[in-house]
Amino acid sequence: MNEPRGLAAEEWIGATRRLAAGKATLVSLWGDAGCVRMALHEPGRADLTMLALTCPDGAFPSVGAAHPPAIRLERAIVDLFGYLATGAPDSRPWLDHGRWPIHAPLGAAPVNDAPAAGYAFLAAEGSGLHQIPVGPVHAGIIEPGHFRFHASGETVVRLEARLGYVHKGVNSLMRGANLERGAKLAARVSGDSTVAYQFAFARAAESALRVEPTPRARWLRAALAELERLANHFGDIGAICNDASFSLMHAHCGIMRERVLRACGAAFGHRLMMDTIVPGGVAVDLTPGGREAVRALIVNIREVLPRLVTLYDNTASLQDRTVRTGVLRTTLAVEYGCGGYIGRASGRDFDARRAFPYSPYDELRFEVPLLTRGDVNARVWIRIREIEQSLEILDQILARLPGGPARAEIAASGRDSEGHALVEGFRGDVFVALRLTAEGMIGNAHLRDPSWFQWPLLEAVIERNIVADFPLCNKSFNCSYSGHDL
Repeated sequence: MNEPRGLAAEEWIGATRRLAAGKATLVSLWGDAGCVRMALHEPGRADLTMLALTCPDGAFPSVGAAHPPAIRLERAIVDLFGYLATGAPDSRPWLDHGRWPIHAPLGAAPVNDAPAAGYAFLAAEGSGLHQIPVGPVHAGIIEPGHFRFHASGETVVRLEARLGYVHKGVNSLMRGANLERGAKLAARVSGDSTVAYQFAFARAAESALRVEPTPRARWLRAALAELERLANHFGDIGAICNDASFSLMHAHCGIMRERVLRACGAAFGHRLMMDTIVPGGVAVDLTPGGREAVRALIVNIREVLPRLVTLYDNTASLQDRTVRTGVLRTTLAVEYGCGGYIGRASGRDFDARRAFPYSPYDELRFEVPLLTRGDVNARVWIRIREIEQSLEILDQILARLPGGPARAEIAASGRDSEGHALVEGFRGDVFVALRLTAEGMIGNAHLRDPSWFQWPLLEAVIERNIVADFPLCNKSFNCSYSGHDL
C-alpha cells in the first residue's frame, strides 16, 4: 500500500495482461482501506502473488475489461467501497439492491443513497424469444437467487443470474473484531463449508502472526475437512439424482449423509463441526469414542458405496438425463479458475491441497480425480472418486494422528501484519486474506467462496439445453448463495 502509485499502477496493469493472456489465474479481487487488492496464482511460483493498488482518487483500472472473471468482483468493490473501476464493461450494481441505508458502507465516506432503479438484465435478440423469470423465492428450503431465462421454445438462449439477496455484511462485521469473533463469523459464511472457512481463516491468521498450530491440530483439521467433503458429496449426488426423478438414489444418499453427520457429532460434538477450528489449532479434540465412530463410518461407506455406484451407472433413464447435459468446456473452466468438482470434471487439474501443500496434506497420499467431458455425469463421477479418496485420507489420519495438545497459544504481534490462505473445501478453493492491527484486531477481511468463479459458468453451460435441464445443471454445480453474498 505504500508503493508509489505509478509503479503500483504499472504492476497492476501488467498483472491484468498476464491474466488476459492466460499466464496467471485470478484468485480474488477485493477492496481495502484506500486501495484495491488482487491475488494471482502464477505457474512456477510457490505462493500466491499478492498486489495492492492505492486509489487516492477513488478509482482503479478495471481488471474485468480484459479478464471477464473479475467483473462481478469489481462490481462488488464498487458496491462496498465506492471505488470506480475505470473502463469496466459492466457498471451495474451487484450486491447492492438499492435497499441499504447507505451506499459504499466500507468506503472512507459512506453516503446516503436513494433506492436504485430496476435492475437491467442483459438483452437477447432473436425471433420468437420469450423470458422466464425464476426466483428469488424458490420452492422448499432453498436460498434466494433470481434467474432470468431467454428461451426459444424450450431451448435456453441466455441465462443471467442475479444474486446478493442474502448479503449479511460479513466483511463489515469482521472489521474491528478480535480473532475469536472473526473465527465464529468465518464459520457462518456458508453452513455447508463451515470447516473450510474456519480452516482458511485460521491459516490466514497464523500466517499474519507467524504462529504454527500444533501437530495434532493440523491432522485433526484435515479429518474435519474430509468429513465435511464426504457429507456434502453424498448430499449432492442424491440431490442430482432426485432432480432427474430418481428418488431412490436420493433416499440412499440421504441416509449416507446422515450417517456421516452422526459420526461427526459423535467425534467432534457438532454435526456440522461448527466452531471446531480456531487460530492456533482446534477448539474441540476427538471425543473418547470419536476415533471408533469415524472408523465405523469408513467401513460402512466402503460397504455401501459400490452398490450405489452400480445403481447410478446402470440406470439408463438416469444416464439419459446426466450424460452430455450441461457441458462446461475446459477452456472456460481454466479461464475462470474454476475449482472443485466443476473444474476437475472439465479437465482443470487444480486442487489447493496439492498446488500449495499445507499440513498435513503434504504428508498424505491421495489422488486428484480428473475428467474432461464436463457434463453433469462427469461432475457426479468426480464426487464419487473424491469420496473414495477422502476415505483413504481418513484412514491415514487415524493411523498417524499425533498426540499432544490440540491448540497453541497466540498473541498479538505488536505490529500491523497481513496473512492469506487457500484451502480446498468440498466445493473448491476457499481464499481468505486478513489484515491485522498491532493489537491483533481485524483491520480488514476478505473471504472468497469458490462460487464466485462458478456461478457465471452455470449461465454458460445451460445455453442450448432445455429449460427443464436447468435444475439438474444447477444442482450439479451446487454453488453457494450465502458464501457468495458477503
